[in-house]
Amino acid sequence: MKLFSPAKLNLFFRVLGKREDGFHEIASLMQAISLGDVLTFEESHQDRLTTSDPELPCDASNFITRAVQLFKRKTSFRGTFHIHAEKNIPREGGLGGGSGNIATTLWALNQISGLEIAEETLRKWAGELSSDAPFFFSSGTAYVRGRGEIVENREPLEKRSLWLAKPVGKGLSTPLVYKHCRPNVNPLDPRAMLQGPIYLNDLEFPAFQLRPDLAKLKQDLLDLGFETAVMTGSGTSFFCFGNSEPKLPGIECIQATFLSRTKEWYTA
Repeated sequence: MKLFSPAKLNLFFRVLGKREDGFHEIASLMQAISLGDVLTFEESHQDRLTTSDPELPCDASNFITRAVQLFKRKTSFRGTFHIHAEKNIPREGGLGGGSGNIATTLWALNQISGLEIAEETLRKWAGELSSDAPFFFSSGTAYVRGRGEIVENREPLEKRSLWLAKPVGKGLSTPLVYKHCRPNVNPLDPRAMLQGPIYLNDLEFPAFQLRPDLAKLKQDLLDLGFETAVMTGSGTSFFCFGNSEPKLPGIECIQATFLSRTKEWYTA
């Protein structure tokens, strides 16, 4: 079985407050995009993970491995597989590559096992490993709340040509960005922002404090003529709408479009 595992954008990202469980209350319009990894599942005498990225660990810390272990803990399934991940989503970019891999792995094992576990249950399991993972069980466009576990499907947005721009090299620590954020400083009502929608990210301010080069990248993108340049997630990737490649030194650029989920899973 070969499956596409998409990246995501936070078209807007609001941080509303700190929760008693230590997580932050968020509200976000999330969108799957055509950039993605490809996961291949083949029966094997033992579970084994390989990846096209030589710097990515293939041990118990990998989200794919953790998803396999979680599925087996929750069910009676004991099949073993060689899973190969062709990685195309940049790491530490706020694009949800690892979270998408979790959801894709859980969906695949559910299909392979024939257990017919409800997707709502798979979504809850995914949330045990990553706050972003439940989104990928949506239609591809969703209003996400709580810590990421409340997912409300939205009508597909009109497909737009967009570019991702990410500094080459080290990303940002998500916990560190949240540690420096100031919740609920934006007066806009998140649900009202769905109309349009409005593009912004409350995590830009702390990210720019930690990495001033990101503030410069945003301005450089706007100076190139893009009407929108917004960081996704906790960074360090930006999305900007337009057909012209944003050619900037030291910046990796990837073209993508909005993606909706098919009847089964996602297809590039």
